[in-house]
Amino acid sequence: MLVVRFVLGGVVRRRRQSGFTLLEMIVVLVILGLMLTLVITRGPMHSARLDTEAAARELAGTLRLARGRAIAQNQPISVELAPHGYQVSGLAAHTIPGDVAITGNPEIRFAPDGSSSGGTVVVQSATSRMVIVVNWLTGGVEMAQAQ
Repeated sequence: MLVVRFVLGGVVRRRRQSGFTLLEMIVVLVILGLMLTLVITRGPMHSARLDTEAAARELAGTLRLARGRAIAQNQPISVELAPHGYQVSGLAAHTIPGDVAITGNPEIRFAPDGSSSGGTVVVQSATSRMVIVVNWLTGGVEMAQAQ
């Protein structure tokens, strides 16, 4: 801070300059750098439970879509399941996050009348587990949190 004195008619007036000193700016930049380092080293913020739920919802939606395609196209459609992904017949394969795994029936087929081969699929991670049940008679897909 710079103090400037003006003498006007015997009266001393002080004028302060506003702003930050170089030392204050350096301290702020060091603190911001430390915070940025903590955020970058932490990595992306997500939880295994949310990854598991997202993968299960996406798989359930894909199964419903496959049933709809089978009815609309009047031909059987199958969904092949693997530990870290799945594929609908005629479409590209889809992968799920690395810490999430799929177990259960390796393939679920949907008939043109909406019925299916049925089955149970478990989507799980280290801390969370979701169960998807496909009704063989109606082809309906239901999802629930496993305990």
